[in-house]
Amino acid sequence: MAISDWPTAERPRERLLALGAGALSDAELLAVFLRTGVRGKSAVDVARELLARFGGLAGLLGAGRAAQGVKGLGAAKAAQLAAVLEVARRCLRDELRGGSALSSPAAVRDYLRLALGAREHEVFVALFVDAQHRVMRCEELFRGSLTQTSVYPREIVKAALGANAAAVIFAHNHPSGVAQPSQADELLTRQLREALALVDVKVLDHFIVAGNQCLSFAERGLL
Repeated sequence: MAISDWPTAERPRERLLALGAGALSDAELLAVFLRTGVRGKSAVDVARELLARFGGLAGLLGAGRAAQGVKGLGAAKAAQLAAVLEVARRCLRDELRGGSALSSPAAVRDYLRLALGAREHEVFVALFVDAQHRVMRCEELFRGSLTQTSVYPREIVKAALGANAAAVIFAHNHPSGVAQPSQADELLTRQLREALALVDVKVLDHFIVAGNQCLSFAERGLL
């Protein structure tokens, strides 16, 4: 049944206008974006299938070219989704730059989930922070394979000095989907903390991102 045949109060767009976007499910929000379904399926049905195929909104938004050509989501819609993701990233980045990274940990997590959660290969990034703990910039410093990446403390020290950073927040992703630190992760974090301490730059945290999960070393007592 087409959404236009549903009772008005049950249609996603009307529900959004009446109750706000927060009242809608992921599938309903995506259906509002898609606008139309395909033969025999409503936009909500198509949205549910897309979310199941890509593992949720984060997976769909980060799918890139893999999403093109999927029934119900052509190249134009895939491009629009990519634009939506980039707008969200930039909004969160601007929010981080406008306030303290320590007083808005949720914004840090949200930004990192969007930036790293759907990446297929492991990457290592640094958020360089000033003396007021405002994020000045975020840089992808190293990129690796599906399971690991090589990180060089000397290069990170150079980058921190080049940014005139007072502190840094590290993050890397686990494409495996498991947000647990390995012994190598813990050893690397200690080495980076010790190397940066020599130039008076503090390591505030190290996050591991796996899909929608985001683990904090600081909260685990690993710093």
